[in-house]
Amino acid sequence: MPHRYFTADIGGGRAALTGSDAHHLVHVMRAAVGDTVLLCGPDSLEYTGRVEQIGDGRVEFTVSEGCPSTAEPDVEVTLFAAYPKQGKLEEVIRHGVELGVGRVVPFFSRYCVVAPKKEDAKNQRYNRIAAEAAKQCGRGRVPDVAMPLPDFGALCAALKEHDRVLFFYECGGVSLREALGDLPAGASIALVTGSEGGFAPEEAALAAEAGAVTVGLGPRILRCETAPLAALAAVMALTGNLE
Repeated sequence: MPHRYFTADIGGGRAALTGSDAHHLVHVMRAAVGDTVLLCGPDSLEYTGRVEQIGDGRVEFTVSEGCPSTAEPDVEVTLFAAYPKQGKLEEVIRHGVELGVGRVVPFFSRYCVVAPKKEDAKNQRYNRIAAEAAKQCGRGRVPDVAMPLPDFGALCAALKEHDRVLFFYECGGVSLREALGDLPAGASIALVTGSEGGFAPEEAALAAEAGAVTVGLGPRILRCETAPLAALAAVMALTGNLE
């Protein structure tokens, strides 16, 4: 299988890799002129790229006509995950990308244990983790990890951009199957999961006012790093994206 690389420098039948990807292709994979790789652009299309020129820190290609990636789900899912402690967000991002998440948006809520600290540097690392996971699992694009939202009010404002918002609450709610029952094809879905301390009752009320459907995940209390992955996997299964 050809190696997979992501690039925004693609169009008009040509493409290029620079930086660490170019270094990896040339010095680790020992690519030569005439070799082919799989290139993925920001349009979620896959292209076969033929190496045409290798320069200092840059590899140029001619590319085939793009085709849609079969690895991309037909629903756009954004995961809003309350900020956990001790590196758990890295696990959620890595496995969330494997499961098909489109975007990850951390946020701070009342019962978050951690406080904002060096978020710019953390965000760069989180996006590198997302890119590595996308390559490993064969995604057609790299899901974005956003900077964290500062509070629950900012979260509620962001939820308005989505067709369906599912608020996963430890006190229960409707079944996930019921919440997804009349979802139109191509809809955008937001999943909201809590931190170690869960959600305060007033936060659940604010989410409902913002249009969220309160959903339960069964009779067991799931850890904050388990709940988002369980929710994401269940949504992908119920929408036919794990078949």
